[in-house]
Amino acid sequence: MTSRKILETKYRISETAMALFLKEGYANVTVEAVAEASSVSRRTVFRHFESKDELAFPDHTERLRLVERCLVESAPDTDPVDAVIAATEESLRDFLSRPELVLRRYKLTRVVPELRKREVIEHERYVALTRAFLRDNLPPDAPPFQATALAALIDAIHRSALGNWVRGGGTTDAVAELEAGMEWVRRLMVHQSTFATSPLLLALLPDTPQTRRVLTSLRDAAEELR
Repeated sequence: MTSRKILETKYRISETAMALFLKEGYANVTVEAVAEASSVSRRTVFRHFESKDELAFPDHTERLRLVERCLVESAPDTDPVDAVIAATEESLRDFLSRPELVLRRYKLTRVVPELRKREVIEHERYVALTRAFLRDNLPPDAPPFQATALAALIDAIHRSALGNWVRGGGTTDAVAELEAGMEWVRRLMVHQSTFATSPLLLALLPDTPQTRRVLTSLRDAAEELR
């Protein structure tokens, strides 16, 4: 059996399982029932899924490989944050390539606590992967918390874009929302770099109406440059 057919079988079992979970209740559906409805053996089900709570997540292992591949294959001179952003954008596009799967899983995780917990674990695998990459590739003088903070922030923006998409029934532009969030992350990095490398000028000024007007003008000018 080719790898494509193996993957198709895995998705078919998952889709069958989720349909049964929604129809009959998660607790009432056995692995044997999923196997029978999928026209495969119980052994075949466990060849693809280690446990019942993995049946709703057929795509995450392959997607993690996609993210890892994007990170490993990024050009040597690529900024590590940009590499993680690009991998995250690929991850979202891959999610959206199977909209019915994502929407059905969203319904399930709202009503089945076991699957909601499993979803949290699956997301943490992405965070762990990008965190490790950033830890290994950020400049040596980067703050020790930066890899953890950036990985969590980028993942949160990704989950927000995907979450808004599923709550809207697939009607929002998740890719555009993610791209806007990633641009915000890039601006944060530029501001941090500027703050870290530029000398600070401290001054004591009299608290007068004229001083307040000048400071207000400077603040407005700075806002226009952002």
